[in-house]
Amino acid sequence: MEPIHLAELPDFNDNPYAYYARWRKEGPVHWLRDPGGFDFWLIVGYEEGRAALADPRLAKSPDVAPDPVFEVHPIGPNLLETDPPDHTRLRRMVSREFTARRVEQLAPRVAEITAGLLDALPSTGRGDLIELLAFPLPITVICELLGIPADDRETFRAWSQEVVAPTSVDASNLALDGLCAYLDVLIEAKRGAGTTGDLLSALIAAHDEDGDRLSVPELRGLAYLLLVAGHETTVHLIGNAVRALLREPGLLAAVRADFSLLDAVIEESLRHEAPVDTATGRYTTAPVEVGDTVIPAGAFVLVGIGAAGRDPERYPDPDTFDIGREGRGHVSFGHGIHFCVGAQLARLEVRIALEALLTRCPELALDPDAGPLEFLPGLLLRGVRALPVRW
Repeated sequence: MEPIHLAELPDFNDNPYAYYARWRKEGPVHWLRDPGGFDFWLIVGYEEGRAALADPRLAKSPDVAPDPVFEVHPIGPNLLETDPPDHTRLRRMVSREFTARRVEQLAPRVAEITAGLLDALPSTGRGDLIELLAFPLPITVICELLGIPADDRETFRAWSQEVVAPTSVDASNLALDGLCAYLDVLIEAKRGAGTTGDLLSALIAAHDEDGDRLSVPELRGLAYLLLVAGHETTVHLIGNAVRALLREPGLLAAVRADFSLLDAVIEESLRHEAPVDTATGRYTTAPVEVGDTVIPAGAFVLVGIGAAGRDPERYPDPDTFDIGREGRGHVSFGHGIHFCVGAQLARLEVRIALEALLTRCPELALDPDAGPLEFLPGLLLRGVRALPVRW
């Protein structure tokens, strides 16, 4: 048995769903090799993927692997690289800041930021929606939430992009080094100043129920996760939702006439083209049977979120964007103990952004002169580098 070589699939980034559909017909899990020569298993079925996301035999901590699968940057433990009991303690301390009530309290500020960005749209009536709205909105929200100085946000954006869609291994490691050093300085500054009113300061001051504080590596790891995951995924959820609406004039008109449809648009966007294409990696602590295939112990496994959303066994006519379908139950925010802690914040930001954009820009359309869209490389995120529009 030989792995599928992604390097031999030059059009994979443009349309991975065609490959997922082909592979799914052959079985729910496949052995792949990335262009760098790294082997992993990819689960492409909805039921199998959902089960894997909650399977304790698929651990998140790289420490459980019998041999190092690859070198992990020591930025610090976070929710995506820990298992219980450490994960339980870390999540408990973070999730109290993301309750539904606290998220809804952010709505006026999210609306204010959105309005300011739309006020600043170029008078030319053309531009890149990623840079004009989809990126600055969530990064401003998460940086304000965490207490990141405004002057540092562009530098952080460059680091973040290199981490989630690396141009090379060396460049990605340099970005992580930069983030690590920056967060250490920021944490110590906040600790020394005794600042309050932001999430990072609250985490510095917090104790868990046994009285333990978060260690510096834990604080750094959590801040890194919240900063990167707290904006990159929302960037591409906004972009993917706008692309879907602009491809469907009838649906766009219906939404403009009734903004209560936006919640369904967001859920269908999450299913149809999830901003996270594959969940972050897991390690098998024992042989795991998926369909007729046994994944060996010590293997690296990715659950295909985008693939699960297009499984016809769960979603009939899966390639059609249909807000009338029962889209709930998608796994775009994960499933089980690693379900995204910021899911409600992402939904809030996207709903506010879409309503304001469609209200303020009645002639919004894809720019016909911009040429083909460039999709992000790799398997982690699904989105475009730029979304040229006119309004």
